[in-house]
Amino acid sequence: MFSRYGKIIIVILVVVVSSLIITWFTNRQPVDFTTHVKPIINQKCITCHGGVKQKAGFSLLFREEALAKTESGKQAIIPGDAANSELIKRLTLNDPEERMPYMHEPLSSQEIDIFRRWINEGAKWGDHWAYVPVKEVEVPQPKAFFNLVSKESEWAQNPIDNFIENKLDENNLKRSLSADRNTLLRRVSLDLIGVQPPDHLAQKFLEGSSEEDYTALVDSLLASPRYGEKWASMWMDLARYADTKGYEKDDGRDIWKYRDWLIKAFNDDKPYVRFLTEQIAGDLLPDATDAELIATAFHRNSMTNDEGGTDNEEFRTSAVIDRVNTTWDATMGTTFGCVQCHSHPYDPFKHAEYYKFYAFFNNSRDEDTQDDYPLLRHYNDTLQQELFKVVDWVEKDSSPEKAKELTTFLKTWQPTYNTAACDSFINSALGDPTWIIFRDNGVCRMKNVNLDNNENLIFRYSGFTDGGTWKIHLDKPDGPVIASAPLGKTGSGGWNWKIEQTDVKPASGVHDLYFTYTNPNLKKDQSGARIDWIYFTDPLPGSEKKGFREVENTFWKLLRANVPTTPVMIENPPYMRRASHVFERGNWMVKGDKVEPGVPGSLNPFPEDAPANRLGLAMWLTSKQNPLTARAMVNRVWEQLFGTGLAETLEDMGSQGIPPTHPELLDWLSYQFMNEYNWSLKKLIRTMVLSATYQQDSKIPDELLEKDPYNKFYARSSRVRLSAEQIRDQALCISGKLNEEMYGPSVYPYQPKGLWLSPYNGRDWITSKGDDQYRRAVYTYWKRSAPYPSMITFDGVARDVCTSRRVRTNTPLQALTILNDSAYIDLARHFAYRMQKEAGDEVKEQVSKGYQLATYHPIDDNSLAALMELYNISYNRFKDDGEKARKLLGGKSNGQDDAKTAALVVVANAMMNLDEVVTRN
Repeated sequence: MFSRYGKIIIVILVVVVSSLIITWFTNRQPVDFTTHVKPIINQKCITCHGGVKQKAGFSLLFREEALAKTESGKQAIIPGDAANSELIKRLTLNDPEERMPYMHEPLSSQEIDIFRRWINEGAKWGDHWAYVPVKEVEVPQPKAFFNLVSKESEWAQNPIDNFIENKLDENNLKRSLSADRNTLLRRVSLDLIGVQPPDHLAQKFLEGSSEEDYTALVDSLLASPRYGEKWASMWMDLARYADTKGYEKDDGRDIWKYRDWLIKAFNDDKPYVRFLTEQIAGDLLPDATDAELIATAFHRNSMTNDEGGTDNEEFRTSAVIDRVNTTWDATMGTTFGCVQCHSHPYDPFKHAEYYKFYAFFNNSRDEDTQDDYPLLRHYNDTLQQELFKVVDWVEKDSSPEKAKELTTFLKTWQPTYNTAACDSFINSALGDPTWIIFRDNGVCRMKNVNLDNNENLIFRYSGFTDGGTWKIHLDKPDGPVIASAPLGKTGSGGWNWKIEQTDVKPASGVHDLYFTYTNPNLKKDQSGARIDWIYFTDPLPGSEKKGFREVENTFWKLLRANVPTTPVMIENPPYMRRASHVFERGNWMVKGDKVEPGVPGSLNPFPEDAPANRLGLAMWLTSKQNPLTARAMVNRVWEQLFGTGLAETLEDMGSQGIPPTHPELLDWLSYQFMNEYNWSLKKLIRTMVLSATYQQDSKIPDELLEKDPYNKFYARSSRVRLSAEQIRDQALCISGKLNEEMYGPSVYPYQPKGLWLSPYNGRDWITSKGDDQYRRAVYTYWKRSAPYPSMITFDGVARDVCTSRRVRTNTPLQALTILNDSAYIDLARHFAYRMQKEAGDEVKEQVSKGYQLATYHPIDDNSLAALMELYNISYNRFKDDGEKARKLLGGKSNGQDDAKTAALVVVANAMMNLDEVVTRN
């Protein structure tokens, strides 16, 4: 046997040899571009040698650029030959005028060594984690017996927990115990439906004892119609939903049916691929329904500038750019917007690729018009039945194609030519600047109109005085007249619109049309008429048949019907197709090379069988090969439930974003979302909230606070301040005033007078009557230039542009809002009435009941003592000042001791502002 010292020597030798082997092996590991090289490039090199600048003809943005010869004729990088690579030479020079980075601190020897080894290994370019297609990930299992044998986790409820537990074990962190039922009830209800649960669900869960009770609660909440309202609120930030058009004028826009569509889509658990497809290209789906058209209002939430003197094409272009950027921000979580001006400085997207993507959206029919054309016209059931009769007549007497064309025209007034496109004005001008206005002997031009031997012209106009005649000339002001129509006075003042028709002399090809207008009844500089749009078509077929006159009358009844509308996307017909060009340095007025629709070459290829339009784009976007779509949504849902995304920067999963804390978990969930869950958001959410990770207590032991203060490893549940919508909705709930009516136009809850400034239309905020002012926050009217103030205070956004993530703040204004805003004072008043009603006459019981209603927890002695002290102080002030008490009660006595009730209102108001109430624990 070896002696004791011999054994020690052998152990030491084994340790030394093992260390040497490990050191040698580590040093032999290849350099990874993404984790080792790219961070140095982004931090030290890219500002001079990337998408914006390429000094000396050298760029490190793409491999082919990095390996190309520079202006000097030399290669900066020669794969496999670091010694002769100009990059290494310039990094190691002593002369500060020659050494790179120029005029900055030199790279460290370790950083230079990374470059040297990387070049010698072939200078391979790596793919950023977010741009690699999602693959199936093996679920980690706990290990036993020196990490050699897998065992079953005693803590995990589902695979999410296995990933979390694995990371916790790596960092020597202990998981927290499960939260109590009261906490879980409030947490999961606020997260899934945004409000407190129905009483019967709450009582059933709180009184239960089975482990299955929580699962049953989750399933009930997911089935609740309130679920759709909560998750629609999240998507509305992405969709930049508002009830106004934006910019200075910020006039109203009726687009609330899109919000209704969102709520229904979430409640129906519409598969995410279909959810995206309908919003991006619902109008291009075969036989598109009204609901599918309404879905496209997602991209009609872009702003429209109605101010006079603006260039419609400029703001149409701005809207198209907004749609490009929104598509990337909302669905792929990637900063694509900067590629508008130059190739991406950090990610593999080229300048021209932006405009190829832009081309998908550049062919939509909208043109920044005041009326927000195209509009889907909503017929009631009676008109819808009459539409079917007209369409059926045309289909039988002409063709299915003609019937489809007629249906589109009756439902959308498209595809018409808007007179906002006119130019070459003589005694005429654009009004507002949306339609042409004529004076006597007025002339203007409409360029590039396709004439297809049509015999009928339908137009929309308003006449200010009788006696006017409008003519259309071919190719020049005195060219052949192909159409003529009288434009008489339309209604009181002549501002009413009217739709009429006239015959057209058939012509073919693309022509410039010149409009002339004469009216001997007009005085100098007096306007006579305005024209909104024109539509070349053919007369209704079957004029020789019995019943034609009735069909014709129905057609005109439908066309002229004053019906509600919603802005939607409609694609230009082939003869109106727009050409797309690269904008030099992002300037829409300086057009470069012409481009066709396309997607970035660094991502998944465009499907071979997909059309080169928005529908094809939706197919590319929702392909399982797209590396970003599933990841972006999974990350967003995780942020909604856990407070922070697995990758914190929801708006940027690119190389400059914060990497995910648990990349394998993000990919596992993304793979499940696409394949096992068939893009079901409810299944994805259910998996997350049923995990042991989600159900943990939120208490923070000192050791955990020191090791993981921001809860990156999820050893506990996060404490998250409620969203602006949740704070208002919760106040409505606990006060007993929540109006659960769903859908319909936006409402106007209380806000102080004078906050709106609407000089163009004189509109004012008129508080909704009755229970409408107590509807959920999702239904609140949203004016971009003056959003509902209390929700902005709690980090709501104006929605001028797509917002991927609300950054939470903590300011005194938030507490002051709840304590002083008249809307919250009103709800505190009803909360106090509810306490009195449900707890009897004893004040302590009333306060205890109120705390339990607000938090689902029994009140502790310290909190009760503090609130009772507040009550007593308030009561002593009110008992000697009845007028002040009645003022707090809304100017009315409630039939009880006003001082007691007023004091209880103060307590209720303070209770609504408690940390336990405004925070989800």
